[in-house]
Amino acid sequence: MMKLLLGIAGLGCLMSALHAQPALPQDYPNKPIRLVVPYPPGGGNDTLGRIVAQRLSTALGQQVFVDNRPGAGGNLGTEQVAHAKPDGYTLTLGFVANLAITPHMGKVNYDPLKDFAPISMVAQGYQILVVNPALPVKSVPELVALAKAKPGTLNFASGGNGSPLQLVAELFKIAAGIDMMHIPYKGSSPAAAAVISGETQMVFGGVVSSLPFIKSGRLRALAVTSPRRLESLPDVPTMVELGYPSVVASSWYGLFAPSGTPAAIIQRLNREMTALGKTPEHREQLVKQSQEAVYSTPEELAQYVKSESEKWGRVIKTAHIEAE
Repeated sequence: MMKLLLGIAGLGCLMSALHAQPALPQDYPNKPIRLVVPYPPGGGNDTLGRIVAQRLSTALGQQVFVDNRPGAGGNLGTEQVAHAKPDGYTLTLGFVANLAITPHMGKVNYDPLKDFAPISMVAQGYQILVVNPALPVKSVPELVALAKAKPGTLNFASGGNGSPLQLVAELFKIAAGIDMMHIPYKGSSPAAAAVISGETQMVFGGVVSSLPFIKSGRLRALAVTSPRRLESLPDVPTMVELGYPSVVASSWYGLFAPSGTPAAIIQRLNREMTALGKTPEHREQLVKQSQEAVYSTPEELAQYVKSESEKWGRVIKTAHIEAE
């Protein structure tokens, strides 16, 4: 179970408001539910969305189908859900990028804190700092020492300007007090390939995609951004262990409905997501995707989105990141 140790102001007032909402319709759901995934088919977001849709369909006794709505880096589909009818038949798989990062980098036609009704956390995955073996460092302290000795000469790849991978690297730069050059690529796979080939020197990559290259020696793992060591990489330390407690970052996903969706429906969906998050089969399926199955109350998810928005907003401002 996800342990979000975050204070929730005004919980009493919020709970009173929830009790004031109409009771759950006896026949809900009585028609298919649309789960908007604001990215193209075939990617990690789509895979997770289809896992959730399949399991929710079984739990609810009604089809939950994935509706891929890519465009504008995921903002288009997210916007469509923000303005959809709040009747419980349109949901979205919200992603950290669209709800906590891109709104700080330019105009989006939705408010991530006001236009959505949080239901539950769904999953989170962490990043791993990997370097090309030709770089003469075998640990984060050695990397920091080299970066301080040669400021501005080391470079790191990312999946694009303002991408989660860049944001994690910028967070690390701030925490370590170092200067490195950002080299953006069009996606996380080209960024990782650039490090493997030696075109760039390091990247905060995905664990699943990095593992084969770590095992073959084509990448060297230095640290993970999880709060505790990963089962798949027990010998790789966390940034927290290495003295950087602020460098905890995840690619997280949550289930959301449009704001105004009846609280009784939100609570019904939350109960199903909580039960799903406790299922060993579901948890094992997500582990294969290098993700951790998590769940939360709607109030915890609302507070988490707020804290993540504030965190990445500070990084964007400090690093002077602007939309391309």
